Amino acid sequence: MPQLPLPLRRDAKPSRAKGPLNGVLRGRKKTARKKLGDAAIGNADTVNAMPSRFTLKSMNALHKSLLAVSFGKFGWDAGKMPVLKLTTTGRKTGQKRTIMLTSPMQLGESWVIVASKGGDDDHPAWFLNLQADPTVEVDIRGKKSVRTARLATPEERSTMWPQITSVYTGYAGYQERTRREIPLVLLEPQA
Repeated sequence: MPQLPLPLRRDAKPSRAKGPLNGVLRGRKKTARKKLGDAAIGNADTVNAMPSRFTLKSMNALHKSLLAVSFGKFGWDAGKMPVLKLTTTGRKTGQKRTIMLTSPMQLGESWVIVASKGGDDDHPAWFLNLQADPTVEVDIRGKKSVRTARLATPEERSTMWPQITSVYTGYAGYQERTRREIPLVLLEPQA
């Protein structure tokens, strides 16, 4: 399936990432925000809009706090999906960035994560960071390891995506909302 161009700001210039996650254009656009009363009137542009960046960051901070307060006893599962703590290196700042993500599929020692951003047309920041530096730290139930992130090949994605969406239908809804193909990323142990 050919890669669809990502919507870019007028002043943004597309750039190619280096490494195993190259081939995906980078770019940002403003995320739509829900307006009060849109759900009642059915405004299609905002009813299914992404939560604000502040909301997403707050939810992530609360999740990390739950793990800390419970000394790692609670917060490692979201529904039936395991949760992992992914630490990337910021592509602009070089600082460590940590985010909580679910993994809908595990293949042996490799964990699969979905760069859905809730069906937004932009890739999540952590995915853009992986493009710049695919070496990451992963914390799974308190066990930390250094891993290498790589984009699933088209063949791998065509096999994994139907399996993931048959069990976790929310991802199928995210794909319907966006013009981009939602990437699957494999976090593989380093040899």
